[in-house]
Amino acid sequence: MPERMTGKRALLEMLQAEGVEYIFGNPGTSEGPIIDMLSDYPQFKYILTLQESVAVGMGEAYARATQTASFVSLHVDSGLANGIALMLDAYNTGTPMVVTSANYDARKINETKTDLAELVRPVTKWAVELSHADQIPSVMRRAFNEANSHPKGPVYVGFTSNALEGSAKMHIVPSRKIHDATRPDPHGIQAAATLLVASKQPLMMVGDRVSDDGAIDAAVELAELLRLPVYQYRGAEVAFPTTHPQYFGMHSLRVAADREVLKGVDLVLAVGMDAFDELFYWGDVILEPGATLIHIDSMPGRVGKSEPTDIGIVAHCGLALTDLITAVKAQLTPAHDGTIQSRREQVLRDVAAKRQDYERAVAAKWNNVPMSPARMMSELAQAIPANAIVVDDAISSRGALRHYFKATKRGDIRGVRGQSIGGGIGATLGTQCAYPDRPVFGIIGDGSAMMTIQGLWTAANDHIPCIFVICNNGMYRVLRVNFDIYQRDILNASALTGANLLYSDFPTPFDLTTIARGMGVHGERIIDPGEIKPAVERAVASRKPALLDIVIDGSM
Repeated sequence: MPERMTGKRALLEMLQAEGVEYIFGNPGTSEGPIIDMLSDYPQFKYILTLQESVAVGMGEAYARATQTASFVSLHVDSGLANGIALMLDAYNTGTPMVVTSANYDARKINETKTDLAELVRPVTKWAVELSHADQIPSVMRRAFNEANSHPKGPVYVGFTSNALEGSAKMHIVPSRKIHDATRPDPHGIQAAATLLVASKQPLMMVGDRVSDDGAIDAAVELAELLRLPVYQYRGAEVAFPTTHPQYFGMHSLRVAADREVLKGVDLVLAVGMDAFDELFYWGDVILEPGATLIHIDSMPGRVGKSEPTDIGIVAHCGLALTDLITAVKAQLTPAHDGTIQSRREQVLRDVAAKRQDYERAVAAKWNNVPMSPARMMSELAQAIPANAIVVDDAISSRGALRHYFKATKRGDIRGVRGQSIGGGIGATLGTQCAYPDRPVFGIIGDGSAMMTIQGLWTAANDHIPCIFVICNNGMYRVLRVNFDIYQRDILNASALTGANLLYSDFPTPFDLTTIARGMGVHGERIIDPGEIKPAVERAVASRKPALLDIVIDGSM
């Protein structure tokens, strides 16, 4: 039966019905009606942040960890605008979130009332602003449905004060799970299987949506069936076990050796990723003439988006890979055994050689002061507990992190997903909220950390016991890395000056341990690699938030 209630109560009743536990927020005057009601709903854990990017970062990471929409409450237009950068990342990568803010009285149209829905429409699946109380239950139900259904993404709902303060008879009915996994077209699967079986030098690339769709095991089965070399293309989730003997690591077009890899293949199977999406322009076609691209993805609009695609299949990655395995098995004959066995031996040799090459390359700087990123990550990987979750916002030290940290399943390593810098602090906090019984380590570049350093206060205020590990090289090193690529590979410059790139240094150093302590978080500055393990043990044992500021070499 419908019950008469105010809009603000209807909102909180709907959140309760949806099973929301956390509200990640930064309130303002216009959100006062919602905050005023929260004392009647002690089951909600309102996590107060001091800057909106921290709230959105927490919501984004929490949603990916729980694989259901999170709830984020921002302030009118100014706070909402501060959250747009990370909302854009969530939109581009398919993270479900319901983001809200409150507006002022709808009658103030002649003054400074912003069209909030229009403000965020480019970075959301659906955006709407409400002026009537009885709109709230049905719109919130649709908001959670939209966010959680494929393709997943952020949804925005704005409330005028009229909607929050008005009253009406309303039904409180939550959203229900929408079973929207798309089956692949059987003709596309058969054609893809035929090309894979006939290929001599195939390569498999996987992206985040393999993990999102629960398809890691299927990806491993297909790779082992045909003994495919496997790379992960960008991404933040674990999409293939890093310990697997056929896994080559992360692939990046910015790395010359990785571009060379593509010149030796006759087929690329890309699954759950934006094929060859990249910052720099490497040409309108990446693969060599005669090479075939099979692209499987669950996100409509991504298949065939950039690279010419021979066979494109829009489907749930797990269902598509399972069907593809069946089709490949049906076409394999004993005549293929020799080719597959030979490929296996070559892949195992190449993977071992790649790891050995990396170890040799970093050995020369192993005992340097400041320590190298490789030394830092090696010591840290050995120091953290076995059940720890790593949040990767290491920026230019990501290559070292992904080399030393092992991950076999979704959640072992999480990353900041998208192009924005500054998500790591919030992502670490949100991941800890999702996994309260596991240690969470956010490994974050110093430049990225400073963009949302206010999040340390939230960790202290709400007793969120995550550990922030700062890769402190005293610069925006990623700018130097990218500018070096720009000069060397785009401009073909003979004299490189990337090391002297203006405005990439922090000539006035900041003391992150002092900042952390000033916000109520234990901080330690680490220079000696031997200090890393004891510092990690102290931080874990404290069950309180901590920051470990590790000084590393930033030279190119």
